[in-house]
Amino acid sequence: MSVEPTPEQPRRRLQSLRTQAAAVPRAWLPGAVGYTALLIGLVDIACAVFPRLRGTKMQWLAGQLPGGTTTLAAAGTLMVGLLLVMLAHALRRRKRRAWRAVCVLLPIGAGLHLLRWHQVGPAVISLVLFVVMLVHHREFYAKADPRTRWRAGAAFVLLASVSIGLGLLIVGVRTGAEVNTPGLAERFQHVVYGLVGFEGPVDYRSEKVAWYVGYSLGALGLITVGTTAYLALRPEKPEPELTAEDEVKVRELLKRHGERDSLGYFALRRDKSVLFSPTGKAAISYRVVSGVMLASGDPVGDPEAWPGAIKVFMAEARAHAWVPAVMGCSEQGGEIWTREAGLDAIELGDEAIVDTAAFSLSGRAMRNVRQMVKRIERNGYSCQVRRVGDLSLEEKHRIADAAARWRGTDTERGFSMALGRFGDQGDDDCVVVTAHKAPEEGEPADADDLKAVLHFVPWGPDGISLELMRRDRAADPGLNELLIVAALQAVPALGVRRVSLNFAMFRSALARGERIGAGPVLRVWRGLLVFLSRWFQIESLYKFNAKFQPEWEPRFLVYPQTRDLPRIGFAAMQAEAFITLGLPMPWRKKQRQGLMPEAARLTKAA
Repeated sequence: MSVEPTPEQPRRRLQSLRTQAAAVPRAWLPGAVGYTALLIGLVDIACAVFPRLRGTKMQWLAGQLPGGTTTLAAAGTLMVGLLLVMLAHALRRRKRRAWRAVCVLLPIGAGLHLLRWHQVGPAVISLVLFVVMLVHHREFYAKADPRTRWRAGAAFVLLASVSIGLGLLIVGVRTGAEVNTPGLAERFQHVVYGLVGFEGPVDYRSEKVAWYVGYSLGALGLITVGTTAYLALRPEKPEPELTAEDEVKVRELLKRHGERDSLGYFALRRDKSVLFSPTGKAAISYRVVSGVMLASGDPVGDPEAWPGAIKVFMAEARAHAWVPAVMGCSEQGGEIWTREAGLDAIELGDEAIVDTAAFSLSGRAMRNVRQMVKRIERNGYSCQVRRVGDLSLEEKHRIADAAARWRGTDTERGFSMALGRFGDQGDDDCVVVTAHKAPEEGEPADADDLKAVLHFVPWGPDGISLELMRRDRAADPGLNELLIVAALQAVPALGVRRVSLNFAMFRSALARGERIGAGPVLRVWRGLLVFLSRWFQIESLYKFNAKFQPEWEPRFLVYPQTRDLPRIGFAAMQAEAFITLGLPMPWRKKQRQGLMPEAARLTKAA
């Protein structure tokens, strides 16, 4: 049953985002404020850790203050400095919460500098920065990023490591003040005890030094525990996900306009969020990775409504101070993105598209593929091409289990051209190609004969797009070629006339760089790509796709400024799971590729 998107809610959302993300005239100011706060924080830490870094003015005041007061001031300065260092990056990203916290910390830090070391310079700089932040408070408007409580564990490990390191430094620079001569193990024990509020094995001659070390370690422990508790107890905001209501709307848009983009179906990934145009006739799916708001492919829906969806997307990015970027959009999509959002675009690579009506194994150009396919078939391999909806639940489970086993890693890769599941009830129109091998002599008749699998997602009513290619590593070479050929020969009977194969990054550079007459710059660029192909399948994917004589459709990367490209590239590598950050979680079970929990439960019950 189709559900018509209601336009009122997207319109109100767009108006709200426009109000929050008004044009900012001083783009450089948050960066300058953030780096200044970082510098002040580092100076605070240095003054607190190293006793010789103290002012020479106003020394008469030191005698008027009790030792415990100045010791507490030193520990407080250490705490303020560490918090400023932690918040500096958020300030550069215009985060409102960071602005509020730093506005509280700067006057406190200035007062502690005057109280403990009587340093006028750092105090004045802190107060000047405080005034600048108050005057330009509108520059810091960004909302908090999506979060989960898993960040509390990562923050605890990081802060505990930093606290122990600073604690060892605080104890170490006071060599000679101890009654005994402690070794590294005793100092480490003293630091750990001090972080949790207990006295350690190191004794100091001066009560003032003992107070200072104890208060400083206690301050570090308080920051570690307090920050971890705050992250663990604050209301959880889930990671991006496609809600059931949004999925129904996106499927309706794909039903009407899905033939426009071969990557459109990947908007149905469950780990993406989606934004709709004010009219509800277009949508953009995205994920936020390392401060980059990353979309893929063209917007889904009516091209006339794309500008409205792009404006909502850009307003959302501005409201959170995210860097907007689009991976793999078409030429038409790139033109609209650059025109409506004021972004720039570069060619990222080419998509291989095969016309099934024109495909044939005959001819000299297909000789190698033809010979390889015949050799694999003589070795006892055969293929089946079916819609996923025609598979039994047992077959779905068998294919999903094999795909997960052949993956070889615990991480499921893919973002822009991967669905991340198999056998879901809503994906019955997907096409699966399986390769089977007849049992050899001596093998039991019921031996597992499944050796490889291809999975295609719908591309409108008459197209499919390759989503998954996996095979048994022990199978014969050339099995992937057999699968592709079997698919191209069989899918016309399913009403498919267009097949999108793998995406070849920088294909034009590889193709032009190997031609006669290529210039030195192009040859060097091609050589670098060939070198990187040792770790990333750049050249191999291009050559594999070229075997099937496809038409090449360029795909583009849309980005704000050239300086953002390294950050966008790093975020894209994270999204595609080529780079994984975070704590290892060995207690998590390795997930199967694709069966929904309900399907797995039914299979187990059967």
